[in-house]
Amino acid sequence: MMTTARAQQHVHSQEPADTTTHYSAEKHLSNIRQLTFGGDNAEAYFSFDSKSIVFQATNPAWNASCDQIFSSAIEPFKPALVSTGLGRTTCSYFLPGDSLFLYASTHGAGKECPPKPAPRADHKYVWALYPSFDIYMADLKGQIRKQLTTEPGYDAEATVSPKGDKIVFTSTRNGDIDLYVMDIDGGNVRQITRELGYDGGAFFSPDGSKIIFRASRPKTEEEVSTYKQLLQENLVMPTNMELYVCNADGSELKQLTSLGGANWAPFFSPDGKRVIFSSNHVRKGYSFNLWMIQLDGTGLEQITFDPHFDAFPMFSPDGKRLIFSSNRNNGGTHDTNLFIADWVE
Repeated sequence: MMTTARAQQHVHSQEPADTTTHYSAEKHLSNIRQLTFGGDNAEAYFSFDSKSIVFQATNPAWNASCDQIFSSAIEPFKPALVSTGLGRTTCSYFLPGDSLFLYASTHGAGKECPPKPAPRADHKYVWALYPSFDIYMADLKGQIRKQLTTEPGYDAEATVSPKGDKIVFTSTRNGDIDLYVMDIDGGNVRQITRELGYDGGAFFSPDGSKIIFRASRPKTEEEVSTYKQLLQENLVMPTNMELYVCNADGSELKQLTSLGGANWAPFFSPDGKRVIFSSNHVRKGYSFNLWMIQLDGTGLEQITFDPHFDAFPMFSPDGKRLIFSSNRNNGGTHDTNLFIADWVE
C-alpha cells in the first residue's frame, strides 16, 4: 500500500505486447483470472469472508480521473464506486462484518484531485504524502460513517487486524513518517515506530500478534538531508526500502530483508510463517515480481515471473486464493490490472 501509498510503476518498453496471464514458472498459482481490463487498479483486499474485495482505481471509463475506491463480490465481479468520488483516495480495507470499510481520502480539503508531484530537475522518483489525507470509515453504499483521524498531516495506509480489534496506519503527525496503532473505533492511538525514515504499508499477521511493513532508513548525511528535504515538500523517495517486522505493540522490531532496491507491499502467508512481497532487487528499475521469505529471513523464493510489474499481493482470509496487481496482458499499454489465482503450496 504505498502508493501514496500506492505505486504507479509503469513500464516503458519496446518489447512486443505481452498477452500472457500465467507464466509456466508460477507454480504456486493456478486458475489465474483477470478481474479488471484497463485503467490503473491496485491495492485489492479481501473481505473477512473471502468473497468480496475493495480496491482503488483510476479509470476515466468509471469517472475516476484519480484513485477512487470500488468494491465488488468476486462472483460476479461488478465493481461499484464506494468512495465519495471527490478528491483522491487510497488504501481501503474491510472491517469485521464486511459491511464497513476504511479508506483514506483528501476530499475533506476539496473535491478536486490533488496534483501529482511535478517532474523533478534531479529526476528523483517520488511519491506524494498528501497532508489532506485522513482515514474514514464508510459503508458499501458510499456513506461515510465516521472520520477516524483529524490530526494535521498525512494519515493513510490503514489496515485492520484479522482479530478485528486494531488498525495500523502511517502518519506524519509527529514530523516523521511513522506507524501508529489505534482501536477499531479510532481511539487509543499509539505510535509504534520511531526511527528516522519512511514506515508504511503495514499489515497484521493472521493471529494479530505481529506487524510487517516496509521502511526506508537513511543513514548517510546526504541520505538524511535528502529524506528530510523531501519530507518538507510532503514527498518520499521509495527506491530503497526493506521489510521490517515487529510485535503489534512495536516491540521486538527487526529487519527482515537486506536485498537492496525497493522491497514493499508485504503480506503474511496464511500460516503466519512467511511473507509475500514485491521486489525489484534482481532487475532493478521498474521491473517488480512477487517473492516470498520465511520470517527468519531464509527461504527466499520467487513467486511471479512476468517481465514487468507485480505488486500488492493479498491472501484471502481462508488461505485459498491470492489477489495481486500486474502489468501482464495489458496489450502494451500502461494499464495495471487485478488478477486472482488459487494458491498452491
